[in-house]
Amino acid sequence: MASGPASTYGERTRVASANGGGTRRWGWGGGGRAESRRAEAQAARDAAAAAFYELDTAQRDLRISIETLGAVDDSPAVRRAVADFAEFGRRIDRVSHEYITAVDAHDLDRDDLDSDTAARARQALTAAREELERTREELERFGRGLAPLLEKAETQLARLAPAVERARQALLAATGALDSVRASGLRADDLAARLAALSPELTKLNEGAGRHGVRETLQRADRLLREAEAVRGEAERLPERAAEIDRRLGSLRTRAQALQTRAGAVEPVLSELRRRFTAACWEDLQQVPEQAGRAVRQAEERLAEARRAREEQRWADATALLSTVRALLNDADEAVSAAGDRLRRLNDVSFDHSDEVERVRFAIRDAQRLAMDGRSHPDPRHAGPLDGAVARLEQAEAELSGRHPDWWRFLRELDAIRGTVARVVQEIRRERAAGA
Repeated sequence: MASGPASTYGERTRVASANGGGTRRWGWGGGGRAESRRAEAQAARDAAAAAFYELDTAQRDLRISIETLGAVDDSPAVRRAVADFAEFGRRIDRVSHEYITAVDAHDLDRDDLDSDTAARARQALTAAREELERTREELERFGRGLAPLLEKAETQLARLAPAVERARQALLAATGALDSVRASGLRADDLAARLAALSPELTKLNEGAGRHGVRETLQRADRLLREAEAVRGEAERLPERAAEIDRRLGSLRTRAQALQTRAGAVEPVLSELRRRFTAACWEDLQQVPEQAGRAVRQAEERLAEARRAREEQRWADATALLSTVRALLNDADEAVSAAGDRLRRLNDVSFDHSDEVERVRFAIRDAQRLAMDGRSHPDPRHAGPLDGAVARLEQAEAELSGRHPDWWRFLRELDAIRGTVARVVQEIRRERAAGA
């Protein structure tokens, strides 16, 4: 039991020893009634002493459980249990003080003990015993209520040693993987720094749960395990990563050279567009040669930086630079392709625009059939845009007049009509799927 100002552990021990090891005196005079009362009082004293020891033992045993909970768990339930146990401690101190006071108030071994004094002593000691027993029963009931929390705590304790061992083994494996990579000629400085940063945590892990608590030690072990496994995984993938960067360097260098050649062919394409078609068909492409050339030059500069990063084994920098190179080459590729695609489409439609018109008409008719499927009349929300698409198509054809029609405007209008029809079809299918 926790000691209090009115009842120290030494005081309890003194009283308990006196009561448990005292010498009963049966040979004095004074009458049979006094002798009987003395015996009853001494029996009450012994019973109270036994109750005192049982309560003390129960409190000590439960304190171990409470300390285990406190070390493992910091949940509100555990905090309440700790507070309730502290309250029990104060109550135990109080009933123990009452018991000790009752013992000290009556010397049951005095020769001149009268029967009335013995009776009062028995009554006081019996009351003290009953209060001790009642407190012990309530303490034991409280302890039984902690079973779920203790089971959870014991589960965490059972996890402790394996978790610590797994963390240590993971750190050992990470160190081995790093050594192997370095032996192959790769520095892996960033991985080495990350591994070195785990050293203070490993020191705390080795100091154990006795110093840092079960919960914190488990968390530290799990964190070290994750970080060590991440370092090991990256170390093992590093040779493959270096080889992949080398492959991408070569591939992007070849692509940049090819785009440089293609960019040089854009000017003749623009020249033909200017010669054969109206300005509206090509004026938005005038900057393509300059844009493509600039993108290719920037890509080559980033490639050179990526090569330096690779040589210095700055893997993250090299990867980021290669992504930038790829984006620049994609932009250049799109610009160069746009000019060639424009010329091809304009050639096709100026030679015979009927194929383009027929494809759009087919898409409209297909959408109209879908809109009428299962209906006697189309939904106005669908019929309206489709009727409008028919009118727009007829208007686009009607505008193809004169010696040099705006074929690019015609193609863009047909693309826009197709987009409208596709949205109507998508809406019809979505509505029917929702109603299925």
